[in-house]
Amino acid sequence: MAGLASALAGLGCNVTYVAEQEQSADRVVLGWQVPDMQGVRLRVVLDSVAINILVQEASPRSVHICQGIRGNGTISIAQRALTRRGLRQWVVMETVDDAGVVGMLKRWEYARQFRGKGRSLEGVLATGHKTMDWIIDRGMSARRVYPFAYFLPDVGMPEPKRQRQPGPFRFLFVGQFILRKRFDLLVHALRALMDREFQLLVVGAGPREKHLRRLAESALPDRVNWLGRRPQAEVLPIMRQADCLVLPSRHDGWGAAICEAMMAGTPVICSDACGAAGVVKASGVGAVFQSDHCHELRAKLVEQFKSGPSTTEDRIQLASWATVLGAEAGARYLLSILNHTTKGGSRPVPPWHTAQT
Repeated sequence: MAGLASALAGLGCNVTYVAEQEQSADRVVLGWQVPDMQGVRLRVVLDSVAINILVQEASPRSVHICQGIRGNGTISIAQRALTRRGLRQWVVMETVDDAGVVGMLKRWEYARQFRGKGRSLEGVLATGHKTMDWIIDRGMSARRVYPFAYFLPDVGMPEPKRQRQPGPFRFLFVGQFILRKRFDLLVHALRALMDREFQLLVVGAGPREKHLRRLAESALPDRVNWLGRRPQAEVLPIMRQADCLVLPSRHDGWGAAICEAMMAGTPVICSDACGAAGVVKASGVGAVFQSDHCHELRAKLVEQFKSGPSTTEDRIQLASWATVLGAEAGARYLLSILNHTTKGGSRPVPPWHTAQT
C-alpha cells in the first residue's frame, strides 16, 4: 500500500502510514525493500498505548483504512478505538483462502466479524476479482463493498532500446518456493513444450527450493535459468526480457508480480485463484486458467508460445494500459470512492475496467 499512500500525498492529501514494523522478515528474504514514501508521515507503533494516542490525535474529518477485519493484531485495537470516536473507517482485504474444513470455519468467522464490526464500517475495499462477492456473501451490504487492487508505484513506459534481447521464447516465474505457489504445476505443464525452443527464467527462494530444482532439472533439462533471490529493483529488467510471466498459484490474495509484469509490458498467465486474475482478463492479453488444472495451463502456455515474443509495440501498448494499475490511478479511484460515499452520484468504476488495450 506504500505506493498508494505516496500517490495520495502527491494529490494533496495529508497521509499517515501506520505499521508495526518497517518490513517483515519474509519480505526481506524475497528481496523486497522498504519504500521511500515521499510526503507521507510514517509511524511505527508497537503497543496499544501508541495506537490509542494516534487515534485520539486524528482529525474528526479523517478517514482510516485498516488492513483486514479479523486476526490482525494491533489493527484490531485501532479499529476499536476508531469505533469509539466514531471516525470514518474502512477495511481493505484480499481474497480469503477458504478451501476445506478450515475454510468453512473461516466463512463462519468472517460472517460473524461483519455482523459485529460491519456496522461501524463505512465500506470495504475488496482486493481480488472474487473478493467482493465473497464479502457480500458473508453479510456485508453490496453498496458498501468496492472492487479494489494493490496499486503499485508507476514505472514509466518501456524504452525501445532496452527491450528484449534475442533468444528463445522466455517464460518467467517470480515467487516463493512453497506449495501454494504451484511451481511444480508449471514444470509439469511445460514438459509438453519440450519439442519447442523455450527457456524458463526463475526468480525466487523458499523452503522447497532443493526439491523443486531436482524436479525442474529432471523434467526440463537445460531449459531452466535459476536467477535466485533478487532485489525488487532487479526484477523489473528481468520481466522486460521475458515473453510471459506465469503465476500458477493454488491461492494468491493478489499476486503483485502480475501487475509488475504487465506494467513492464509483459503478458501474464495466471490461475483463477490469483486475486489479480481479474486484471489479466481485463487487459485482453495473456490468459487465466482454472487453478490446479495442468492440462488447461498447458494449453494456455502453448497458445502463448504460438503467438511468439511480444513486439516492442505490443509491450508499450500493454504497459500503457497497465498504468491503470499504478499508484496514481489507484489514488484517484480511492478518492472517487470516498467522495461517492458522502455525496452520492454514479458508483465509481475500477480503472482497469475503464481502459482498453
